[in-house]
Amino acid sequence: MSLKIKALKKSLWVYHMSGGSCNNCDIEILACLDPRFDIERFGMTLVGSPRHADVLLCTGIINKKCVERVKEVYAQTAKPCVVVAIGACSCSGGIFRDGYQMGGPLDKLIPVDIYIPGCPPKPEAMIAGIVKLLEKLK
Repeated sequence: MSLKIKALKKSLWVYHMSGGSCNNCDIEILACLDPRFDIERFGMTLVGSPRHADVLLCTGIINKKCVERVKEVYAQTAKPCVVVAIGACSCSGGIFRDGYQMGGPLDKLIPVDIYIPGCPPKPEAMIAGIVKLLEKLK
């Protein structure tokens, strides 16, 4: 097992990318960081650059203007990178699925490892998804 995979089990550095969301998922992600849910107990922390990230957290629909940016951000992440789609919009397009602005579901643009559906998903669902991610890495 590579050194990078072993390090991913201990501390995950997360880069949050919004592809055109309504900010409800973003608010719930921030709720995961407060003392009530404290996702940092799993060793997760938000980073400001995709080059430092182990996990790419994507929210919102991927509109046509964001398609190239999403691919570029994914290319900048260190490999192996785990991609997590948060919210109904990121997972399947949600209510915007047939809209003119839809650039495609996230899994058609980049490989997605974990799906956390909901509109918006609760912090408990996000924590359950992260626990499954940690089990997947083992």
